[in-house]
Amino acid sequence: MKDLKYLRLLAKSFPTISDATTEIINLEAILNLPKGTEHFLTDIHAEHEAFSHVLKNASGVIRKKVEMIFGHSLRESEKRELCTLIYYPKEKLKIIKEREGKEIDEWYKIVLVRLMRVCGNVSSKYTRSKVRKALPKEYSYIIQELLHESLAEPNKQEYIAAIISTIVSTGRAKHFIIAICNVIQQLTIDSLHIIGDIYDRGPGAHIIMDLLCNYHNFDIQWGNHDLVWMGAASGSEACMANVIRISLRYANLATLEEGYGINLMPLATFAMEMYGDDPCALFKPKANQDEPVKGKHIKMISQMHKAISVIQFKLEGAVIARNKDFEMDDRRLLHLIDFKKGTITLEGVEYALKDTNFPTIDPADPYKLTEEEHDLVDSLMHYFLTSEKLYKHMRCIYNHGSVYLVRNSNLLYHGSMPLNEDGTLKSIRISGEEYAGKALFDKFDKMVRQAFFEERGKPNKHTAKDMIWYLWCGPYSPQFDKEKMATFERYFIAEKETHKEKKGYYYYLKDNKQVCEMILKEFGVEDSQSHIINGHIPVKTGKGESPIKAGGKLLVIDGGYSKAYQPETGIAGYTLIYNSHGLLLIQHQPFISTQKAIEDGDDIISETTVVEFSNKRRLVRDTDIGAELQKQIDDLMNLVSAYRNGLIKES
Repeated sequence: MKDLKYLRLLAKSFPTISDATTEIINLEAILNLPKGTEHFLTDIHAEHEAFSHVLKNASGVIRKKVEMIFGHSLRESEKRELCTLIYYPKEKLKIIKEREGKEIDEWYKIVLVRLMRVCGNVSSKYTRSKVRKALPKEYSYIIQELLHESLAEPNKQEYIAAIISTIVSTGRAKHFIIAICNVIQQLTIDSLHIIGDIYDRGPGAHIIMDLLCNYHNFDIQWGNHDLVWMGAASGSEACMANVIRISLRYANLATLEEGYGINLMPLATFAMEMYGDDPCALFKPKANQDEPVKGKHIKMISQMHKAISVIQFKLEGAVIARNKDFEMDDRRLLHLIDFKKGTITLEGVEYALKDTNFPTIDPADPYKLTEEEHDLVDSLMHYFLTSEKLYKHMRCIYNHGSVYLVRNSNLLYHGSMPLNEDGTLKSIRISGEEYAGKALFDKFDKMVRQAFFEERGKPNKHTAKDMIWYLWCGPYSPQFDKEKMATFERYFIAEKETHKEKKGYYYYLKDNKQVCEMILKEFGVEDSQSHIINGHIPVKTGKGESPIKAGGKLLVIDGGYSKAYQPETGIAGYTLIYNSHGLLLIQHQPFISTQKAIEDGDDIISETTVVEFSNKRRLVRDTDIGAELQKQIDDLMNLVSAYRNGLIKES
């Protein structure tokens, strides 16, 4: 009776007992299907070719399915070619068409049968309705017929053969093959979780974002490198300076200039004027095989790099000065420089500076921007705020993203949980109030959104923009969680003891099972099969470090997609796969190139480790979606009861 008002609304969608019971039957059937396969990736750092290939081959899952289906009935070369065709259908078809010549029609007929077998396998765990939604409209009916009929059935052999022959004879084989390969890719990964750091270091963050924004089902847990871009797009000058500096440091200008149309010419002009005779040797960009820098450009990029770095230190000093809650006064360093002696004093120790040429710093007011610097910052910010592509990608990252996510008994976040030395949750003061644990994450999430969506000029927006910068490099930021980001020291001081960035207590306590269980409980996750999944700190696999921590309660899956980290990790990334049988950790070797994959069938070599396995398959009813479907079933059962008790009339 108390739900009668709601049930009357529900009755508009299910006006009869028959309608309601039919839906109950449908939902109950869905609950008993195997759960969809979830893929978890983190710390991609703009390595778009490797990332794209991992999505296309579903972290090696497609290759395993081809092996399982065809076994010894196909030669290894045929299986490898079939896999490459599924990954890169358009490009591979062009090569095969040239090879087969006049025999291409017969090849089409053979490969269509093989592709339908693979498609039938990957679609078998879904309802027909879900598969139908994944199909391209122009071929939906034909694919459904081929999926649900068998060549082994004598009465259907000629029927299916006729469909395939007609696809070929009407010249649609190429388009049909591309369509079916895309369907296989989509159905193999039911949902994709990106646990932070899409941006920086590599050359193609904008390409990855294009791919993700058109992906069928994904979410993002923001990393510090994502947040600094989000801050720049929200109007934070300090975040913008960091974005440009990192791009120049790694000589990765493609995302800025080609991806988002950010015009760096004003910065180049300013840098050459200020540092015309200064080679800026300390700011020489790191070697970059993806986007090699010509010798004549190295000096200019070095000068730009130094110019934006000095501006960054000034802008960050202003942010720290107006946010006492950040407790980061120790990161305001410019006023500690003795410009006459060319030294800086840190914690009572005097250090010589490796570079003493600071033409834009006024020793009497070191954090004040010069008039030229102020104009430059305004000009650069204009490009960030008016880039349509950047705005589109940021809307996507906000709409599909969050600081954390709880999904199917797993807690996902990028970096850490701020902790005290004794393993308890650390409280952080924000605008006069204390926050810890889940409440802290929720507060950060709200402020990150305010920075982007709040109207310009509102005080909340200004405060939130500063908070995004804090999340990028603040000592108790969950996405960073180190006592400092030693950018200045690494550039200007030779003594390496000043470069050390002491990690937060989380990184010393993450192997403690009780601490991990406490964190999970804080977020309402108390299932015996629950886990924390995060990245941020590369796992040194080559030195024997394991990504599996705290007796399996914590999984750190930063394995080094970024080429800059691969010498440290010894591998080239992890994928964590959660399917109906359990958890699998996939360890990837470096990806050579898309061209080699297409031409030679080269694939990423991956090794699989079983983290958890159950003989009893996990069903949809065991997932978060299953819980939602069960609530719908309960409501429909109440509706049927209301019909039968005469409380609501059928219509």
